[in-house]
Amino acid sequence: MAVKVESNKRLVVAVIIVAVFVIIIAKLFYIQVIDSSYKFSAANNVLRYITQYPARGLILDRNGFPMVTNKPVYDLLMVKKQVVPFDTLEFASLLGLTVDQVREAFVAAQKQKGYSPRKAVTLIKQIPPEYFARFQEKMYKFSGFEVQPRTVRSYTLPIAAHLFGYVGEVDDGTIKTEPYYQSGDYIGVSGLERSYEKELRGKKGIKIFMVDVHNRIKGSYEHGKFDSVAVPGKNLTSTIDARLQEYGEKLMQNKIGSIVAIEPKTGEVLAMISSPSYNPELLVGRDRATNFKLLQQDSLKPIFNRSIMALYPPGSTFKVVNALIGLQEGVLFPETRYSCYGGYTIGRGVGCHNHPSPVNLIQSIQVSCNTYYCHVFRNIIDKREFGSVENGFSVWKKHVESFGYGNKLNIDLPHELKGIVPSVAFYNKYFRKGGWNSLTIISLAIGQGELSVTPLQMANLVATIANKGYYVAPHVVKAIEGESIDSDYRQKHYTSIEPKYFDYIIEGMDLAVNGPPGSGSTARIAALPDVRICGKTGTAQNPHGADHSVFFAFAPKEDPKIAISVYVENAGFGATWAAPIASLMIEKYLKDTITRPDLERYILEAKLLDRRAKKK
Repeated sequence: MAVKVESNKRLVVAVIIVAVFVIIIAKLFYIQVIDSSYKFSAANNVLRYITQYPARGLILDRNGFPMVTNKPVYDLLMVKKQVVPFDTLEFASLLGLTVDQVREAFVAAQKQKGYSPRKAVTLIKQIPPEYFARFQEKMYKFSGFEVQPRTVRSYTLPIAAHLFGYVGEVDDGTIKTEPYYQSGDYIGVSGLERSYEKELRGKKGIKIFMVDVHNRIKGSYEHGKFDSVAVPGKNLTSTIDARLQEYGEKLMQNKIGSIVAIEPKTGEVLAMISSPSYNPELLVGRDRATNFKLLQQDSLKPIFNRSIMALYPPGSTFKVVNALIGLQEGVLFPETRYSCYGGYTIGRGVGCHNHPSPVNLIQSIQVSCNTYYCHVFRNIIDKREFGSVENGFSVWKKHVESFGYGNKLNIDLPHELKGIVPSVAFYNKYFRKGGWNSLTIISLAIGQGELSVTPLQMANLVATIANKGYYVAPHVVKAIEGESIDSDYRQKHYTSIEPKYFDYIIEGMDLAVNGPPGSGSTARIAALPDVRICGKTGTAQNPHGADHSVFFAFAPKEDPKIAISVYVENAGFGATWAAPIASLMIEKYLKDTITRPDLERYILEAKLLDRRAKKK
């Protein structure tokens, strides 16, 4: 009996031992074959992965001129465990820093997420080549430091800052949502850099090195078998004409406002100026954060892109839209005449300037008669067939929106605003339902009141007129290396107005610029002797200061090549400033020369910034 018990005990012990061995073998199999996390953990202790950053794609102008390129900079990395005492003053001097800046960098480096004294962390970012060359000569004096080559943006000309945008370090939120990015990577923050980030950024490469227990590199892993090469970003060919952009920015110096020029048939943006602007180089390099803060604090808001983000009343330029709607709805005809005795006198009244009277449709555009368009607007809204003011207004609104007003044009730039075209619901809430009529909102007749547009929308409107009823969505990129641009930028968007009616508007805009002396033409200052410009002036009322100077135009009259809007804040009459600026831009683009030096000097020497608080 005792022998049997002893035998059972041995069996149990044997079973336990076998079970333990099976469990150990199974665990080893799982660790070594199935679960790779331990393998990677072990590899991470002997391998070091160094990112190879690609150069961002270049940005060229429409003629192939390189506008945005790259220049080398260097990040200084530190392995704290390998750093030995050194001459801090010499170290700082070689890098162009103060001793305090170096000390602050050491403190900041040790606060980085995932910091380890045995691993390399970034100490100094974006060291310029000239400082790096000095430091490299003496680098043997400083143990525990390594260099990571990078590239940052460089600009051939100090222009188009709002268009290009800028590049900054990626934030934690982006890292969480987009696995491509890691701490320390750069990303497009605004402008084209943001819109075309995926095309411009390229693809990062990697180099893998063997390291010892102190994280010191001992050589390439597997002779580089698992390394990958960085792939540069794709080049963008923009629609911008660099010479025209540069010239426009010169014309807008010491002025607040915007110029937008478009090629009508294609929707390609030839120039987009927002003034005041800034040198894009200010937001490159290690002084970027300081410069950005200074730009943010500037009361003139140089970072603000007025071309697509500023909302302005269109003023008298909007009369052409009301004219087209009136023609389409059969309440206005080319021969329709109205007399003007200094303004529209019904209700609160709308003033007008002195001009020949009475005028027909074409002449009303030529002389920009406010009274004429008060009649036209009321006839549209109060058309009997609509049945009510609300219905009439809804029809009017639908026509207006077909020109791109009140909606985003979906330009390939971030932060575009859609503008404001008021609605029936808005007026019902503001005045109460049944408490308003066409006279209540008469300001819309002349592009005032609750109507707001961007300079881009105004340029698109005049491009639509040049095309006699359609537009192609404005865009800033003409071609992407190895790819096609979005098909949306090749589609025609038609208005709700029949093409035949645009001829009358074009004739009126032609006479506004090219009418004979004494005929009341409002934009004769914009005329060119050998280029037929068609344009329309506007003086937009501004309750906060002097009125805004507005003008849009296209040229030549036959086969238009350029459509342009100019908006100069607080500058007064459209003919005084906006019209000559537009005319000079047209001449520069079509002829690549300026034949009116006196007019050019008049614009270049003008200083209009002090008019913001003044009201005529």
